Amino acid sequence: MPTPADEATLRRDLAAAYRLAARRGWDDIVWTHISAAVPTETGEPSAYLINRFGLRFAEVRPDNLVKVDVRGCVIDGSNASVNPSGFAIHGAVHAARPDAVCVMHLHTRWGQTLAALPRAEQGLLPCSQPALRWWRRLGHHAYEGLAFEEAERARLVAALGSLDGLILANHGTLVVGRSVAEAFVLTHLLERAAQIQIAAMAAGTPHCVSDEVAERTQRQWLGDGSMPEGEDEWPALLRSLDD
Repeated sequence: MPTPADEATLRRDLAAAYRLAARRGWDDIVWTHISAAVPTETGEPSAYLINRFGLRFAEVRPDNLVKVDVRGCVIDGSNASVNPSGFAIHGAVHAARPDAVCVMHLHTRWGQTLAALPRAEQGLLPCSQPALRWWRRLGHHAYEGLAFEEAERARLVAALGSLDGLILANHGTLVVGRSVAEAFVLTHLLERAAQIQIAAMAAGTPHCVSDEVAERTQRQWLGDGSMPEGEDEWPALLRSLDD
């Protein structure tokens, strides 16, 4: 497992993820969130960083991220405004999954289109190489309305289990990662896979690989699973912000 990032590095990476997401059109004006858990000395997260409500993704910087605890209380003395839905989703996931350093909940065009498909379509199909990284690693949470009350939070966390993400039906997507880089790269793969699938469905019936091929490809992709995704891509993504 990687060494937990210090808070300054975590702030840099999280702010970068917001700005990179904005460049890709993954933002939704001032809605949706990317959060990152701040580890304690024991490595267990007791608080997380999230965007200040009212800022566009492109406006997020390391110094204007807000620190809240898993109950949703702002604890950095800023008295900053944070969207309650961010507490509901992100706080619940961080509390339940100490390994989920980063949580990305987005309303992207292709993610929301995928989330609009009937459950009978089985969500993401193994019809593209990016989708094979997600083979049997993506759960489903039914739509229950705008508010995330305590009972629904429990159902969302149960649907996520130990998976890498969820399709939030009629809503969007949620992706977790052991680092900001991993969550970002997994979101990139999910968005690309959704786009390919929707385009293929519009043209006809997507051709899917067999379960055997999907499982073998995912094993090849993950290796021993000791290092998070994004280790190779993240330095290049950070450099792209200087372009």
